[in-house]
Amino acid sequence: MMTDHSWAELEKQQEKSLVELFASDPDRVAKMTIEQSGLRFDVSKTHLDDAILSQFSKLANDMLLGDAKSALFSGAAINITEGRAAEHPAERGNGDVQAVAHARALQERMRGLVEAIDAGFMGDIKHILHIGIGGSALGPKLLVDALGRDGARYDVKVVSNIDGAALTEAVKGMDPHKTIVAVASKTFTTTETLLNATSAMEWMRDGGVADPYAQIVALTAYPDKALEWGVDESRILPFNESVGGRYSLWCSIGFPVALGLGWAVYEELLEGAAAMDRHFRNAPLMENAPTMAAFCDLYYAQIKACETRAVFAYDERLRLLPDYLQQLEMESNGKSVTAQGVPLGRNSAPVTWGGVGTDAQHAVFQLLHQGTHLIPVEFIASKTPGHDYDTAHHETLLVNCFAQGAALMAGQKSDDLARNYAGNRPSTTILMDDVTPSALGALIAFYEHRTFVNAVLLGINPFDQFGVELGKQIAKSIGDTGATGFDPSTTALIAAALGDN
Repeated sequence: MMTDHSWAELEKQQEKSLVELFASDPDRVAKMTIEQSGLRFDVSKTHLDDAILSQFSKLANDMLLGDAKSALFSGAAINITEGRAAEHPAERGNGDVQAVAHARALQERMRGLVEAIDAGFMGDIKHILHIGIGGSALGPKLLVDALGRDGARYDVKVVSNIDGAALTEAVKGMDPHKTIVAVASKTFTTTETLLNATSAMEWMRDGGVADPYAQIVALTAYPDKALEWGVDESRILPFNESVGGRYSLWCSIGFPVALGLGWAVYEELLEGAAAMDRHFRNAPLMENAPTMAAFCDLYYAQIKACETRAVFAYDERLRLLPDYLQQLEMESNGKSVTAQGVPLGRNSAPVTWGGVGTDAQHAVFQLLHQGTHLIPVEFIASKTPGHDYDTAHHETLLVNCFAQGAALMAGQKSDDLARNYAGNRPSTTILMDDVTPSALGALIAFYEHRTFVNAVLLGINPFDQFGVELGKQIAKSIGDTGATGFDPSTTALIAAALGDN
């Protein structure tokens, strides 16, 4: 793999301004726009041109991207540090035949429980309290918030924070007799999740529920652990150990979506993601939305040394998408060593951050337009509004979205430096036909595959996350032994806050 040569060639490329790129190629928008699964991906306002894309194509060949895709979809053990596959595509019907069959069988088990609950198996249920953390919470929370605003069949709340104030807020207005508590933990040993679940059962007992375990559903890759914890086997929904936490909304972690919004919504979500799987697997590089987006990411993070990437959802239904992407992108690709265990030697993932338009325009866009940092921006919008108010609301929203991208690119010169906009600042835009289950499934799968391409071209493993373990280990040691063996600052903080406990 001649990766050093490929990066060196990319660094040699002469960059044209965005205005120059459009002026020199009247077909640029058509060339740099991809439409797939109800989504329009426009990367024309980036500095990628034919020469740069040619070098990225060579890099993709050097890094064997085609082989990596085949390995992902074949069920090979591409998570080499943990010795297992990454089989989230199999949950959508794309993968190893046996893994697909196993996923479908577990989904049918979940469907059976959903139908049983609808029929009264667990009593008169009105509420779902979903308890998880990380990928076990972020995915369900995003989906329920985006798709459950109209016509949700049950009241769904998601709790992840160990702060008891979060649980207190979630259960407000809930009837403990009519609440299912879904406990989502891949290993069923997650400290925060199990403590929250224990407190939720205390809330149920305090509310007069004689047997809280009868209203617990466990979502886990280790059903034996859930059994040991006390959950009845009929209310345990297993999933494949080869599905990583941040890729797990497609399996039983999606239970609050399947129950709360209905099985038809859940199936549409899977179908949308499956369509993006097929696009990613089969489309040529320059017509492949996740791959082209990854080329943009790598150009700015590696060649331009941009340390952050901003994502702004110009649709209230997608307000939680930046939070979801933070974990997906930074936990996957925030690595300093390659998959072979040697120092990476270059930047890894940028910091993902963002917000909601138009709110963000009055908060952080000052820095984006006139600050000293170069920050690539991604805008996400929907052609169809999520409300029935005057169309002026949505038209104003979209106009603002498109105007921001235009302003970042064109800028505006002024002799008054305080009013001068440099311009030539990159952005991409994803325009959805509507925020439907299918389109949202395709969008999330797009981001998964984009993250994967970034990892392959950097030579890192996106499917482990050892970086989250050290803080947990230290927290446990503090709980077990107290403030011993730590730096003076940490010792003083423990004494000040916990000294009397």
